[in-house]
This record gives sequence, structure tokens and C-alpha cells, in this order.
Amino acid sequence: MLLCIVVKVTWDDKLCIQAGLCVKNLPSVFQLRDGKFVIVPEGAPEARVRQVVSQCPSGALKVID
Repeated sequence: MLLCIVVKVTWDDKLCIQAGLCVKNLPSVFQLRDGKFVIVPEGAPEARVRQVVSQCPSGALKVID
């Protein structure tokens, strides 16, 4: 049996400086669709999502535990 844990990620558009690191480093999770920022947390393993969120330079992305 495969257990997949999906983390909840929040994004604060007021803090975001649009550096684009999340979209560049993990496009399966962080995407631009029709000009809107979309987060698909099930698009990558939890550890990878957490890693990319931790690299957000403005702190606009957060993992909710």
C-alpha cells in the first residue's frame, strides 16, 4: 500500500515579490494558469514541496502543519 501525504501550502500575494523560484524549481506544484498562481501540492513528494517553500525569498509561501 502506498501512502501519499499531501501538505497544505499557503501563498500570501501581499508578501510575494514574484521572484519565480517556486515555479522554476517545482513547476509540477507551483504554476501560472491564465495569469493566476496555482498550487498543486500533490504534484510532488512532501519533502520536495517543503524544500522549495523554504527557499521562498519573501516568505510568501508557507507549509501548514
